[in-house]
Amino acid sequence: MIKINKLSSLLLIAVMLGSCRGGSNDKLAQSSNSSIVEAKLLSIAHDDDFTRVDITNPWDTTKILHTYILVPSSKEMPKKLPKGTIIRTPVKNVLVYSSVHSSVLRELGAGDAVKGVCDAQYFNDSIIETGLKTGSIVDCGNSMQPTVEKVIAMKPDAILLSPYQDATYGQITKLNVPIVECADYLEYTPLGRAEWIKFYGELVGKPELAEEIYNTVVKEYNKIKESVASKKLKRPLILTENVISGIWNVPGGQSYMAQFIKDAGGDYPWKDDKNTGSLTLDFNQVLARAQKADYWLLKSPNIRSLADLKGSYTLNDQFEAYKAGNVYVCDTNTSHFFDRFPFHPEVLLKEYFKIFHPEETTDYELVFFKKIEQ
Repeated sequence: MIKINKLSSLLLIAVMLGSCRGGSNDKLAQSSNSSIVEAKLLSIAHDDDFTRVDITNPWDTTKILHTYILVPSSKEMPKKLPKGTIIRTPVKNVLVYSSVHSSVLRELGAGDAVKGVCDAQYFNDSIIETGLKTGSIVDCGNSMQPTVEKVIAMKPDAILLSPYQDATYGQITKLNVPIVECADYLEYTPLGRAEWIKFYGELVGKPELAEEIYNTVVKEYNKIKESVASKKLKRPLILTENVISGIWNVPGGQSYMAQFIKDAGGDYPWKDDKNTGSLTLDFNQVLARAQKADYWLLKSPNIRSLADLKGSYTLNDQFEAYKAGNVYVCDTNTSHFFDRFPFHPEVLLKEYFKIFHPEETTDYELVFFKKIEQ
């Protein structure tokens, strides 16, 4: 256990200088020379002495959620900088709230920058688990109320977390540590979300590598998408997720998950819906739209057979996909699904294409999903 001495207590008082969150009420005024192509919530513009990153407020797109001014540590601090949260790059000591971001940092060759995590129990990552055991990575507790003393002790360069509407983030906003609001999960398209790797590449001093990875992703994704579009394929109807405690959350018709289904050659019961998030429905509402679905995709660590699926809710056997045995489950405890697909949507697109059109993809083995037993 890390002990906090009197000096650290004094440091706590000294650093309570107010929130690092910048520009949340500013009107949208992103740079016109942004290098971003697909992402709608991200803008990156390079200057001779710094890089400006603007994140659009997902809940009010006329405003900026946060502006970051990235200044290389190898340079002297410029005398004049735009308004925003200053971050010295590359960051080398980061507190991360989500395994998806520790994973992307590792892919960028900066995994050793992760020196602390919140919600450690949700990191299905052997390297993180080993670091927590050896003490090289600090467990800073619950993300809703991190242990401030541990955060102070690890002296992070930045804190990476996923924002939510009207977020305040508690006491960590008073530590004068840059809070990086990772709004990538709120993007509207698979390639838009994946493009956020460019931001994380800037943070860890690997912008060229991030660009290279993203360009490869775009090439592979579009290759599959264009192949689907060029063929006269029957589009099977796709049902996703499952009812839990009376609630069935399905992707909105304009969400990036609905986009995956379309790009992979599938039809979606809620394709005409205008929501970019999820829809909260009950069982009967889903049955009315998707009873004749050809395939059923869901994510669960516990459902491994049709009997398990019926056991979780008796009426699940009413769907045609269930009757035909066309149910595919992603075991979220072992598949690394949530860590992998956000920045590699081409992998999930291949997966969906394989499931929807098996006759077209005989050379691909499923990575995330598995057809469950009868």
